[in-house]
Amino acid sequence: MTLTERSAKLQGLAAKYHLGDVGLLAGRLLLSLIFLHEGATRAAHFNAAAKAMAALGVNLPLFVATVALQLGAGLSLASGLLTRLGAIALGLFCLATAMLFHTNFGSQNELLHFEKDLAISGGMFVLAVAGAGRVSLDRLLALHLRQRQRGEDMPAALPTAETQLPVDVKQLV
Repeated sequence: MTLTERSAKLQGLAAKYHLGDVGLLAGRLLLSLIFLHEGATRAAHFNAAAKAMAALGVNLPLFVATVALQLGAGLSLASGLLTRLGAIALGLFCLATAMLFHTNFGSQNELLHFEKDLAISGGMFVLAVAGAGRVSLDRLLALHLRQRQRGEDMPAALPTAETQLPVDVKQLV
């Protein structure tokens, strides 16, 4: 078996078992973990976290919005509901965090956090483009809306179908 044939066989198996969708699920869960953990920790220790953020110049309304974003968008990614929106929001959040809080490149720790935030932001933008995949609430919602749309289209299509029949339907009833 040639390398090309092996590659084609592996691609066929991956498509058959939806490995890309499983990969998207794993990626979503791993990316959401840090935000869910940080948001839950800040919410659980609200007063101490608010004081620490105030020392960095983050006021209380912005701190509350940060916790809400981390928890809300983190749940969005984990569940696969409004995934693209959650990924864009978290991607922009990570860019802002990197640019505002981790710019002391003389400190190896700050440089590491800057690079980590950039990498997470990149992953979020890739996820925003790729979408949640088949294993998500986004897909279930899309299937439900398509099914509902078909149900609404059916009554509207019936009068049109009746006028196209060669036999007068009203005489048959």
